[in-house]
Amino acid sequence: MDRLLTVQQVAEVLGTGVRFPRRLIEERRISFVKVGRHVRIPESALSAYVAEHTVEPVTVRRVAFRRVA
Repeated sequence: MDRLLTVQQVAEVLGTGVRFPRRLIEERRISFVKVGRHVRIPESALSAYVAEHTVEPVTVRRVAFRRVA
């Protein structure tokens, strides 16, 4: 069983305000659980969201540039 996080806890983990996780929930971009009138986000859903939206750095090789004219 996953630990269920509040919207405030998710915002703290992501380093955002509470509006961002609420928007993710409203747009159905992250899984959530309704507990009565409360909304909770499973820890695994948050981890999956972060993993899915992680952008890997691009390695760039140095190329010698030639002067033009």
